[in-house]
Amino acid sequence: MQNILKRAFLPGLMAATLAGTSLIPVQPASADDRVVNNAAIGAGAGVLSGVLTNCGSLLDNAFKGAAAGAAVNAANGARSTRARRRNGRLPVQDIGVGAGAGVLAGAISGGCRTTWKNGVNGAAAGAAVNLLDNRRRRR
Repeated sequence: MQNILKRAFLPGLMAATLAGTSLIPVQPASADDRVVNNAAIGAGAGVLSGVLTNCGSLLDNAFKGAAAGAAVNAANGARSTRARRRNGRLPVQDIGVGAGAGVLAGAISGGCRTTWKNGVNGAAAGAAVNLLDNRRRRR
């Protein structure tokens, strides 16, 4: 009895699943066009600050910096256009978001077990993104 049910229902279920997964996402997911740029800036700053703090490997510091750069990008993208126009880009906000993301990424990667060094690496990445990102210049 089980084989009859499997032969009857499984092909229809597989066809419905295939049709549903291929037809439902008609709108592609799009990310901010500056995410990769800010992550690269953050990775470079993370590597440089990792060398200065002597904390973790080169790849670990690049990971923490890239995470901080992406977090700063997300924090700036979440603000409304009116708030961005009124306040500009606050370096304190970018440094704070970068430090928090650096601590979190350091806890995930486990390369450097010193929390304040992970925070310094993330803060440096946030400051670098604030300094080098050209979002301010495009207005």
